[in-house]
Amino acid sequence: MIISFFEEYPTKENLAKLSLIENPTKLYIGAKSLKEFNQIKSTINNPYVKEIIWWILLENNEGYWFSPFTKTTALKRVFEEAKDTPVMIDAEYPLRHSPWLFFTQLPSFFKNRTLIRNFIKNHKNIYVAEYFPEGNWKDKWMHFMGMHFDANIYNCKTMKMIYHSIVPYLKGGITKKFQRAKRLYKDNYIPGYGTIATGVLGNEPILKTTQLEKDLQHAKDANMKEVVIFRLGGLNKNYRDIIKRFT
Repeated sequence: MIISFFEEYPTKENLAKLSLIENPTKLYIGAKSLKEFNQIKSTINNPYVKEIIWWILLENNEGYWFSPFTKTTALKRVFEEAKDTPVMIDAEYPLRHSPWLFFTQLPSFFKNRTLIRNFIKNHKNIYVAEYFPEGNWKDKWMHFMGMHFDANIYNCKTMKMIYHSIVPYLKGGITKKFQRAKRLYKDNYIPGYGTIATGVLGNEPILKTTQLEKDLQHAKDANMKEVVIFRLGGLNKNYRDIIKRFT
């Protein structure tokens, strides 16, 4: 099982945590343009890093994340830049960053939804991070809302944010979700774990080492090929020692 990392803030200090990694990994690096991503990528020279994916971020006033409420101009700009690059997009509502977009972009809801769907469907190497709650009816509703993308239809890899430091999902529920995911999506389903450092919200609670160990064990028991931890900057020797047991 490969254990990868998100990094929302790829500063020199955060990327220095790569020195703690002793097994093959992948990085999902946050950047607001292809130029910025390539500049950051060029500074990473670590033999354990096998792949670096552009995690596309937007300006706060554009939506920051991707949804039908994101500004149309922002979607068109980054989709043109990203068409030939391995990418990840984060399917989340604007909420705290720019709540006015729910109103200003409502007339563009269906247009934006189509833009996002077409981009994902036509891209050759794309990951989509989604909210974790799932099930037949939830999936249908979130698909309508432009926030869920069936990996079999959209030819993407579906990442589910199972952040136990924020929501205490029960083991039995996780096991059933993993069984369903393996049945529906095979190896195109990737759990996202965390948070071991705060993100853009600034107040995300930090995951206990004991919970990370449980999370990784659940993924191993379900024969997941990859999990991703949010985020690299929070990596320390205690987390590292747990991760080593599962790689």
